[in-house]
Amino acid sequence: MASPGNGSESQSIPNKKQPAHGDHSHHLFSSSFRSSSPLANEVIARDLEACPDVDDDDDDDATIRGDDAEGSESSDGTPGPTLYRRPSGIAYGATRPALSLGPAGLDEQPILSQAERARSREAERSLLRDNHILPPKHHPSQQPRGPVASLYKRIFSTKVPRRAPDEEDPIDESTSLLGEDRGRPGAPEHHHENLNSQWEAAVAAGQIKTTWQREAKTIAVYSRSLILTFVLQYSLQVTSIFAVGRLGTVELGAVSLASMTATITCNAPVQGLATSLDTLCAQAYGSGHKKLVGLQMQRMIYFLLLLLIPISAIYMNSEAILLAVGIQAPSAKLASIYLKIMLFGVPANMIFEAGKRFVQAQGLFHATTYVLLVAAPTNIFLSWYFVWYLQWGFKGAPLAIVITQNMLPTLLCLYVWRVEGSEAWGGFRRAAFKNWGPMIRLAIPGMVMVVAEWLAFEILTLACGRLGVATLAAQSIVMTVAATTFQLPFPMSIAGSTRVANLIGAKLVDAAKTSAKVTVAGGIIIGLFNVTLVSVFRYQIPYLFTNDPEVTEIVANVLPLVAVMQLFDGMAAVSHGLLRGIGRQEFGGYANLAIYYIVAVPLSFWFAFGWGWELKGLWFGVTIGLCLVMIVEYVFIWLSDWNLIVKEAELRNSSG
Repeated sequence: MASPGNGSESQSIPNKKQPAHGDHSHHLFSSSFRSSSPLANEVIARDLEACPDVDDDDDDDATIRGDDAEGSESSDGTPGPTLYRRPSGIAYGATRPALSLGPAGLDEQPILSQAERARSREAERSLLRDNHILPPKHHPSQQPRGPVASLYKRIFSTKVPRRAPDEEDPIDESTSLLGEDRGRPGAPEHHHENLNSQWEAAVAAGQIKTTWQREAKTIAVYSRSLILTFVLQYSLQVTSIFAVGRLGTVELGAVSLASMTATITCNAPVQGLATSLDTLCAQAYGSGHKKLVGLQMQRMIYFLLLLLIPISAIYMNSEAILLAVGIQAPSAKLASIYLKIMLFGVPANMIFEAGKRFVQAQGLFHATTYVLLVAAPTNIFLSWYFVWYLQWGFKGAPLAIVITQNMLPTLLCLYVWRVEGSEAWGGFRRAAFKNWGPMIRLAIPGMVMVVAEWLAFEILTLACGRLGVATLAAQSIVMTVAATTFQLPFPMSIAGSTRVANLIGAKLVDAAKTSAKVTVAGGIIIGLFNVTLVSVFRYQIPYLFTNDPEVTEIVANVLPLVAVMQLFDGMAAVSHGLLRGIGRQEFGGYANLAIYYIVAVPLSFWFAFGWGWELKGLWFGVTIGLCLVMIVEYVFIWLSDWNLIVKEAELRNSSG
C-alpha cells in the first residue's frame, strides 16, 4: 500500500565498505521500522564481518554506482532525480491487507535500477514541460481544433495554465539557470546533466506546480497494478467460500471460522514479522551489499519456520479450542478439518512472504503479480475440480489452497532464477543462523501492529459463532463482501501515499497538497461506488454464496449498514495512506488501535448482545469506529504543518 510504501529519491549512496547510518532525532515506536534504522545498520555491519565475500566490487555494482545510479550525484555534483518512488511494506492476501509501518516515505530508501531512474528523469522533464519551463515535447498543431477537441483538452490537459505576464516570477540568480528561452516551442531541451540544475532552480523559485489532471492520472497508473495484485491474492481465500457455500450453511460458516483462525494464528503473525524485511532488505540493497538481501531472507525463513511448532499445536487441537470459546460443535469440527489440511501449506506461505520482500527490495514488484497471474486461476480450477467434479466436498477447498500455496514460492523462485533478481542471492549461508537479535527486535513491533489491526475485525467472526450457525454463515458472506470491496480503496491509498511522499521529498508542498486532495476525491468516488454496488445488489449478493433462505435474509438486512461502512472504510484507508506519505504513520497506527479497541469492539458487543441486534449490531459498532478513525486522521492531516514536514524530510535525507 501498499500498500502501489515508498522509495527514496534524494539518497546518496554510502561508501561500500561502511553501511549508511541514519541520524534520527526521535525514537518513536515506528522509527525502528525505517530503512535507516540503527538496528538495520547494526545487522549489516555484523553480516559484513561474518560474510566478507558479499562485499566484492563486481562490474554490476560499479555500473550502478556510476553517474546513472539512483541517489548518486551527477558529474556536476548535484543530487540525482527525485520523482520516482517504489511502493514497499505491503502485506496482502488476507481479509484486511495492511500497509506496515515500514520505511517511511520521507526517509532514505534503496538505490533504483537504471530503468527506474530513467522514469524519474522523465517525470521531472514532464513536470517542467507542463510548467512551461522546458519546451513542449511535440510542436503544437497549427490547425484549429474543433469544439469537442478543445473541450477535451481543457478538461484533461495536464498543463499548468499560463499566468499573465505581470504575474510571472522575476528572473533572479535562481531562475537564470532555466534559460531565457524556457517554454518556447522549438527551444533546445537541455541534456540530463543539466536537468538537476533546471529542476533545483525551478523548485527554489516556486515555479513547479501540478494539476488535478496530472495527479489523477499518476495515481490511477500507480493503483492499477496494485489492485490487480491484491485481487488476485485475495481470490485464493474467496474461491474457497464460493466453492463450499452451496454445500450447506454449516460448511459456509466453517470456512469463515477457519479463515479467521488461520489469519490470527498464522497469516497475520507471519506477515507482521516479515515486515522487518522491508527495513533490513531495503537497507542491505540500498547500501550496495546486494547479496545480504538473500541472507536476510534466509534468516527470516528459518525464524518463521520455528513458528510451525505452536501453529501446528493450535491447528491440531483447533476443535477443542473453538468449542471452548463457545463455537457450536458442527462448525468447530469442520473448521478443524479445514485447518488441519491447511497446515501443509503453512511452510510455503512463510517462504513466499519472505520471498516477496526479497523481490520488493530490488524493486521487482511485478514479480509477485506474474506469479499470481498463474496461481490464482489455478486455484479457481482446482477448487471446482476437487469440490464439485471429484465430489470431495468440503475437504477439496483447503486442499486446493494448499496446492496453490506451495506453487507460490516455487513460481517465485523460478522467476528469480530464470528472469531477474538472482544477483541478490548469495547462496545458502551458515550466517543465516546467527545475528537474529536485531531482526527479532524489528519484527515483533511489526507483528503486533498487523495482528492488532486484523484482530479487531476477526473478533466479529468469533462472536458470530456464539449467535448460531446461520449467523456465522451470514458473517462469512458479509465479511467477504466487505473485504472484496476494500481491495479497491486500499491500493489507491498506497498510490496516494507514494505520490504525496514523492512530492514532499521533492520539496513541492503545493503539489503534494494537490495530490492529497485528488487522492481524497478518489477515495470518496470509490467509496460511493462501493456503497451503490452493495446497496443495489443486497438481495442478489447472498445468492452468489448460498440458497439458504435464513442466511440470505440475515445478509440482506445487514448489507445496507455494510454499504455505509464502505465509505468510511475507504476514506479511512486513504487518510492512513496520506499519513504515511507525510511521515506521520505512527499517529495513524495508534489512532486505529485506540479507536478499534476502546470504541469499536466494545460498541459492537454492546449493540449485538446488549441490545439484541446480533450481526447488525456487530457491524454497527465497527462502522462507528471507522467513522471516528476517518475524522481524527483527517483533522490531524489538515492541522499538520506541511512546510515543516518538507524541512524534516530534507534534514533526514541529508543526514542519511
